[in-house]
Amino acid sequence: MFELDVDLPAELVPLSWLIGVWEGSGVIAYKVGDEVREHEFGQRVAFSHDGTPHLQYSSSAWLLPDPDDAASDSDEAPHPRPLFSEIGYWRLARPLGPADDGPAMLPGTGAPVFQTADAVETLRNGHGAFDLEVLLVQPGGVSELYLGEIKGPRIDLATDAVMRSATAKEYAAATRLYGLVEDHLLWAWDIAALGQELRTHASGRLARVD
Repeated sequence: MFELDVDLPAELVPLSWLIGVWEGSGVIAYKVGDEVREHEFGQRVAFSHDGTPHLQYSSSAWLLPDPDDAASDSDEAPHPRPLFSEIGYWRLARPLGPADDGPAMLPGTGAPVFQTADAVETLRNGHGAFDLEVLLVQPGGVSELYLGEIKGPRIDLATDAVMRSATAKEYAAATRLYGLVEDHLLWAWDIAALGQELRTHASGRLARVD
């Protein structure tokens, strides 16, 4: 059973159901031209906090071997192959004030505003959700800024900006959906990449392991 951390900043309470380590599997199915690239993968996702009003996030995934594949000169089963990783930060979207730390390493001044549940409640938008900002970085030279919202056990995100290095593969936009369903973290990720319009890319089902 998930227990709320008593040291959790009030601003993270709406996101608290994400905190922990999740593991599971999923499926990639992305159409490029006339070809559909399909694979099964394993995944580990972690959400944590350090006492500041944002969640730290990391994700790693690996291709699962086809059980029908056999090594040509060995009786050993094929091993999973590392596939993907990303890191990032999740927070409720609100203007930062003098009490918030930054920019860079400058400490904030004065008393934080959103220290109580009642104060955080004032951040709800017009239809009862909390606006979100999510910043994610992939090692292949892609950084994504997502804007979206969280309402109870559901999160909807869409890229507001995508930055690619000169050496990165073409990647233009994305949406992500997360939900807590029967104590499992379900997610779906659509992308516009490699000259394709926004379309289904991958989805997964993860169980809390810590």
